[in-house]
Amino acid sequence: MATPCLTTDMTAWIKRLASLLDPRVEWRLLPLMTGLLFATGRRTVSSWLRAAELGKHYQDYYYFVSAVGHKVKWLAAVVLRSAVDVIAPQGRILLAIDDTPTKRYGPKVEGAGIHHNPTPGPAGAAFLYGHVWVTLAWVVRHPRWGAIGLPLLACLYVRQKDIDEQHLTFLRKVIFRTKLVMAGELLAWAAARLKALGRQLWVVADGAYAKTPFLREAAAAGMIVVSRLRHDAALWDVPMPVLAGQRRRGRPRTYGKQAISLAKRAGQRRGWQSETLVLYGVEVQKRYKTFLATYRPAAGLIRVVLVKEDDGTWRAYFCTKADASVAEILEAVADRSALEQVYHDVKEVHGLGEAQTRNYWSNVAVVHLTLWWHTLIELWAWHRSDRELVDRRLSPWDDEDRRPSHADKRNALRRQCLQEEFQVGAAGGTVPRKIRRLWRRLVKLVA
Repeated sequence: MATPCLTTDMTAWIKRLASLLDPRVEWRLLPLMTGLLFATGRRTVSSWLRAAELGKHYQDYYYFVSAVGHKVKWLAAVVLRSAVDVIAPQGRILLAIDDTPTKRYGPKVEGAGIHHNPTPGPAGAAFLYGHVWVTLAWVVRHPRWGAIGLPLLACLYVRQKDIDEQHLTFLRKVIFRTKLVMAGELLAWAAARLKALGRQLWVVADGAYAKTPFLREAAAAGMIVVSRLRHDAALWDVPMPVLAGQRRRGRPRTYGKQAISLAKRAGQRRGWQSETLVLYGVEVQKRYKTFLATYRPAAGLIRVVLVKEDDGTWRAYFCTKADASVAEILEAVADRSALEQVYHDVKEVHGLGEAQTRNYWSNVAVVHLTLWWHTLIELWAWHRSDRELVDRRLSPWDDEDRRPSHADKRNALRRQCLQEEFQVGAAGGTVPRKIRRLWRRLVKLVA
């Protein structure tokens, strides 16, 4: 078995994760995640084992991956604590919820089914075969790099039809839950672990999640929700307050009597305001209208923000905090793109969806190990300078001010691991300058 060659801080984080596993097999996590970091080509579990030289005991590691899948909630809590220790959050904590599919191939892939394809591509395929993951991420603001998503936990959405056909209720104890229910469970999990920080918890989600089950769970968890509104959303005005001494029998009205049409509000020329905001790391001027309304899925009062684009189109957003500012709402909406970037990075850089595992719990474990590597790499790079992570002198055509990509950070970590291992191996004697120069060139080619 190869000796893991990770940095000291990364090794400490992974051992902290492994401490929650069975003591008899916890030591397997470090070499397995080392293989995931250095795997090349198609990132299957087999390529992980080859990269870490674990092929001789491949059966034991496949069983180990399945065992990890049963404990992802406990392990994700450790990842979250590590993130809090590194970032030391100030102000509000912004969480993001969304779902993404991962294509799969071959028969008897447990949990896989036919799902809508959000990115049809040139072929225009409306559906795909694979898994759908409802993912929770913590969106943080780096002082130099802007919004960064730290994925923490994901739930595998399986249709009732696929559960019945694959006998997952009998084999894996899987029961059907909608995406909204899964998202609510993720919020409850996060609220229970972040409550001790004493920070205001916000969650931003796509308009598909702006429905009663999700909003009810968010309210129960004490979270403020920001999401998009349909143009035909059933909004009502705010009821007039009842003065003291004039209250009649029964509960005061929660919803007004007059319906609000977003299309009519957006079509009116008066009432538009302008403000300069920092969105997506750039100062932009936005035209908007904002007003209070009542919304039954949110069980009461909300703040609505209408934003008019340069081409004349408009979008509607809402926030369950009535006194929230327009800047707070639109910044949360813009920062949700960090989760979309996470999906791109884990698929393109780490090969999410390429692991050829068929067992339900193995699939759960593989996805979470990939997501956690993304988070751990971002934490490792949090306090490092741009020059430590990427040298743009080798690419004079590149923009020197561009923030390091996740691939740059991953490669920087790999280079440091290899360099430290080389230094340890060369500690017994003097290495010629020519060999050291050749080693640096080799490391640049590998990572």
